[in-house]
Amino acid sequence: MVLITDSGATKADWIALDDKGNQVFMTQTLGLSPEVLTEEVIIDRLANNFELSKNSHKVTRLFFYGAGCGTDRMKKFLKKIFREFFPKAKIEVKEDTYAAIYSTTKIGHQGIVCILGTGSNCSYYDGNQLFQKVTSLGYIPMDDGSGNFFGRKLIRDYYFHKIPQDLAIKFEQGYNLDADVIKENLYKRPNPNTYLATFARFLVENKDHPYSKGVIDKGFQQFVNNYIMQFELATKVPIHFVGSIAYYLREELAAVIERNDLVLGVIRQRPIEGLVEFHKDTI
Repeated sequence: MVLITDSGATKADWIALDDKGNQVFMTQTLGLSPEVLTEEVIIDRLANNFELSKNSHKVTRLFFYGAGCGTDRMKKFLKKIFREFFPKAKIEVKEDTYAAIYSTTKIGHQGIVCILGTGSNCSYYDGNQLFQKVTSLGYIPMDDGSGNFFGRKLIRDYYFHKIPQDLAIKFEQGYNLDADVIKENLYKRPNPNTYLATFARFLVENKDHPYSKGVIDKGFQQFVNNYIMQFELATKVPIHFVGSIAYYLREELAAVIERNDLVLGVIRQRPIEGLVEFHKDTI
């Protein structure tokens, strides 16, 4: 059994295939980002999933693509956990950028592939190799244009009284904005980046409000400036996107891409479907 996983900071999609490429099961867990989770939490998330626990000894190959897997230390950390949970499996761990590439770009084709979900990232793919010019330092100093970026912006603007009153009232009705609750989630509970990203839903739901339009436009422009434009071929190759922020704000994103004389490529909410097709060719 081959197990293919695309894990963001918020959730992880798992699809199992038999030796003929037929789907055996599809399931979902919470995200397994090694940068923000302990070994105990990751094991607990695996063990509490019925399909994964039931089939753990049947898995012979695991292709895991995950947020926070860009360094050798994080890859080794996850491999150790997976070897114990899937004892018969040959394990390959790559950062989630590869999932985005394999899901949007054909082998041999050039493109810039971006992730705009809970976090954000950007890479150039020359048809064979992946190149990055920005080393991610995580959600606090980076992640421009991402869910947690917009969530942080909303909370800051709310507390600095920069959100228009009509929108602020709606914000209060939809979320618990008590300062103690926010600080508890940011500084004492796991996955503060995921917590911040939950607020981005409000921006999506109210994207036509003038305030929201300005925040979204500036956030995407900042992502273009800091990530995409670092590549010399940015205006000559298609720009692909994966992630919920890119998908649900695709019209706003397309406008920013066009304004910067860039070529918009594929936008996918989740890369898992494209990953399955990619790996079927290798089974």
